[in-house]
Order: sequence, then structure tokens, then C-alpha cells
Amino acid sequence: MHFYRALGPVAALTFDLDDTLYDNQPVIQRTEHESLAFLRDNYEPLSHFGPAEWKTLRAELRLRDPEIYHDVTRWRWLSIHLALTRAGYDDRQATQAADTAMDNFARWRSCVTVPEETHRTLRALAEKVPLAAITNGNANPALFGLSDYFRFVLRSGPDGRAKPYADMYRTAADKLKMPLARILHVGDDLTTDVAGAVRCGMQSCWINDHYRSLTKADDGRLLPHVEISRLDSLTALI
Repeated sequence: MHFYRALGPVAALTFDLDDTLYDNQPVIQRTEHESLAFLRDNYEPLSHFGPAEWKTLRAELRLRDPEIYHDVTRWRWLSIHLALTRAGYDDRQATQAADTAMDNFARWRSCVTVPEETHRTLRALAEKVPLAAITNGNANPALFGLSDYFRFVLRSGPDGRAKPYADMYRTAADKLKMPLARILHVGDDLTTDVAGAVRCGMQSCWINDHYRSLTKADDGRLLPHVEISRLDSLTALI
């Protein structure tokens, strides 16, 4: 555990989800594979649809609306809808099919394996202070056993712009009914989690489980208040 800033009193904790509380990379890889396979297998005009076509559609939609990245679920739905309308589906057909494809996506996206250490740590912390989750992603903690630890979950898009914008941090403070400075945000990303939290007035904890060098990190913008390498170190801190 390394301290870089004076850590004040902590009355609540907010957590990033992906790659902070579990390993998200295998989940994303499997989800992308299964989602594209679903489109190819169920919609004949998309039988040759692959990663390159998917990337092109997403880039086109972001060029039209640069802010679409704040809502990754909506961005994905619109990409599927666009692929289907260009393949000859009318709006009603494309809408129904995109909804079905997103249901499939959601199932795979939340097939998350949560380490026992995470359960044990969140359970212990939740007995001391209120916890909440703030995510730029679209995994549903209720589907993999984490929702009971959190007072609420905020997602970019429905709940504001994506981190590092301050929208969701400020909403969390409002919902917790406490000053930003009394909340410690825990996350793995030096830009979205550390810089975003610090800039809006929260305290920040960087979980560095890959043992990166903070002084050599290209994405290091601001120093966190504290750095840990294991999630369960938080139980000694709070």
C-alpha cells in the first residue's frame, strides 16, 4: 500500500466494476465472439458479418454522434439496427431483431466469475460504510452476485457522461448524501477512475494488481490518494 496524498476521513466507497472487482478481459472476448456469432447464425443477410464490419459500423455511428460513446449499450443497439436496415430489414423488423440480439449480448456480458476475495472484501466493507458502483460498462451486477453489496449502481449513458467526466461521481455523492471529499473511489484505470475522481473532489484509490509503475505509466494524469495491489487491502484501510 502506497500513499501519495493525505487521505481524509472516508464515509463511503464507490467502485469501478470491470477489471477492478473481477477480470473483465475474458468476459469481453467471449461476449464479442458470441454476439457476432448470434448475428451471423440468426440473420441470414449478416451471415458473413465479422469484427471488421462491426468496427466500421461503430466508427460510422460515432462520427455521426461523437457523444454516443457515453452510452455503450445504446451504441451497440444502434450498430445492430444499422447493420440490419442496410441488409434490407424495415425499421420494425430491425428494432425487434436488435432487441433480441441485445438480450443475447446481455446474457453473455454478465457471465462474470467473481473471485471469493471480492465477495469477502465487499461484505466486510459494507458492514462499515455504504458502497456504490460507478461503471462505464454494461455488465449487470445483479446477474453475478454483487448487487447486494451496493446501495446503487450508476452506469454511463442513463446516469450521465462516462468517467472521467464528473457526472456520475457527483450523482453518487448526491445519492449518498455526503460531500465528495468524504468518498473514496476505487478503480483500476488511472484516467477514468483516478484522474476523474480527483478532479471532481473525491478521494481515489488505484488498484494496481498488475504491478505497474505509476511514475512510468503513460496514462497517469494525477496521483491517487492511495495505491493498493490487492482489493482486500481496503479492509485494513477502512
